[in-house]
Amino acid sequence: MQRLSDARVIIFGVGGVGSWCAESLVRTGVGNIVLVDSDRVCVTNVNRQLQATCRTVGAVKVDALRDRLLEIHPHAMVQAQQKIYADTTADDFDLDGFDVVVDAIDSVSNKILLLHRASQSRASVYSSLGAACKVDPTRIRVADFMQVKGCPLGAKLRKQMRRTNMLPVKPVQAVYSDEVLVNAGGAPACGSAQCLCPQGKAGPGEAALVHHEWCSQKAVINGSLAHITAIFGFTLAGLVVQELVARLKT
Repeated sequence: MQRLSDARVIIFGVGGVGSWCAESLVRTGVGNIVLVDSDRVCVTNVNRQLQATCRTVGAVKVDALRDRLLEIHPHAMVQAQQKIYADTTADDFDLDGFDVVVDAIDSVSNKILLLHRASQSRASVYSSLGAACKVDPTRIRVADFMQVKGCPLGAKLRKQMRRTNMLPVKPVQAVYSDEVLVNAGGAPACGSAQCLCPQGKAGPGEAALVHHEWCSQKAVINGSLAHITAIFGFTLAGLVVQELVARLKT
């Protein structure tokens, strides 16, 4: 338990996957966690994100999650950073200062950057691939990032990383699903053409309802379900705990 308490873990992205990963780690005894996410809780997050409730809509995601984690483990060191991981901010993070880096980022370009930079650090690296558009929990798998099969996001990431010479320089364990749903026409059955967040000018007491960061600018919004994103997050946490415990034996 002391090894878990002393371990330092940084989680990038605390949405549907990262939030569940963070809580599982804290409940298991990990005592030093940094949460990184630039977004605020949107009403459309309530279906799958741990800290998203009607009460927290509009709150900074990392702050809301930190508050919840400290209610579970008041003596934990939980740091909330409302920041995006990107070219302009990557140097703000000393990844060598952590035992484990968990990638739960949605943005493809930022995910590539994080995986590349994290794989060059001393930290072990774990990544969540595509959890959206999945419904079958029995299709969730774990594999080395370079060996993932049946996940379109994994294939897209590797293709772009090869083109830009940014493949991971050491093994990265990835959680993914090989499930692909199709509609009657044979096309992937996922995605909405528009943002579903509340729009327009907020009335008295409604300012929190119009806070959203990126979804209104996306061409396609992919849906996801709590039982899938939570299993992704719990699986990541399980991998992290297994590694930290295994280090005691070496």
